[in-house]
Amino acid sequence: MAHPKRRHSSARGKKRRTNWKIEAPNVVGCKNCGAKKLQHFICPTCGHYRGAEVITPAAD
Repeated sequence: MAHPKRRHSSARGKKRRTNWKIEAPNVVGCKNCGAKKLQHFICPTCGHYRGAEVITPAAD
């Protein structure tokens, strides 16, 4: 296996990691009730997905 002859500087390592960013989840409004939900997920508030009720939400 090849081994580095010299140590990489910390700046060189940081240049490589410049694009390691955390992204916020893509949150959209439910078309049925308007609550915030993740895309392509069933709405936790009303239980609808793509215009149809998939699950019945639990009464609090």
